[in-house]
Amino acid sequence: MQKIIVSLDLHDDRCKQKAMRSVTGISGVDSISVDMKDKKLTVIGDVDATLIVKKLRRHCHTTIVSVGPAKEPEKKKEEPKKVEPKKVEPKKIVYDPVVDAYRAYNPQMITYYQSVEENPNACVICW
Repeated sequence: MQKIIVSLDLHDDRCKQKAMRSVTGISGVDSISVDMKDKKLTVIGDVDATLIVKKLRRHCHTTIVSVGPAKEPEKKKEEPKKVEPKKVEPKKIVYDPVVDAYRAYNPQMITYYQSVEENPNACVICW
């Protein structure tokens, strides 16, 4: 038994019904629930997560949030730990001669545009 949580891009109830209908057709699904507020679909059963995503991508954009056991382990109460602020280190610039060689052989193409109103006698050529 697995609990699969999938994030969906649902717009309305019609998309929700299509998603539910496509997942219920898969064998091994025990229960399905949809949270429209967070736009997440929870499937519990013996099903492959990639098969669920494959079916749902026909209707809307889908990403897997988590896959785990159906029952969540009980959590013991722990004392809140003090969170120390992390030190932010400045990024180091690394010199790479390969990048310079690539830019030398493949220069960035620059397109110049000249307004006809500035010089009415000018010929305009666009690349």
